[in-house]
Amino acid sequence: MIITGITGGIGSGKTTVAKVWQELGAYVMFADEVAKNLMVSDEKVRSQLIDAFGTDVYKPDGSLNREYLAQEAFQKGRVEELNGIVHPAVYRRGAELIEEQKAKGTRLFVKEAALLLKNGRPDGFDFIVMCEADEEARVSRVTERDGSQPEDVKQRMAKQQNPEELRAHADIIITNNGNLEELREKAKAVYNQMIS
Repeated sequence: MIITGITGGIGSGKTTVAKVWQELGAYVMFADEVAKNLMVSDEKVRSQLIDAFGTDVYKPDGSLNREYLAQEAFQKGRVEELNGIVHPAVYRRGAELIEEQKAKGTRLFVKEAALLLKNGRPDGFDFIVMCEADEEARVSRVTERDGSQPEDVKQRMAKQQNPEELRAHADIIITNNGNLEELREKAKAVYNQMIS
């Protein structure tokens, strides 16, 4: 089984590329979705979050109080603390999913994660793919998608890893300054390159 990681900054198109690969038959692990699920379903993660951020992390119905947690983590500079709880659990779940997919005979396993290269190139990946796009294109995509203000998007981008750092670890770079159809074609070409 080929194991690929895909990353890129906000609005770079990494999720779109991963979804194209999924349509073509790859198993895609979306790290953000896995993290959200684990914060609700994993007892160890739940108790660590409550210990760190207080009981208000969860609503009375047991669901995650995203607004409260975002405020605690981002407004109070505690993102590293949050990541220190959630990331090891996501990593463990990823390792389980890889084994499950290997057993099923899956040809291509993809991990889509914004922070894939936070500590350099991770072990065990055959390919690291990076999506990149001009700042203008990224800002316009995210404002359209989320209804955010351009300044807010630029602030989020400034907090993300430097594209130069990401590029240094990537085997394949997909430049996404065109339209959706062009990106889909590039995604298909890279898929064929990886599985051939």
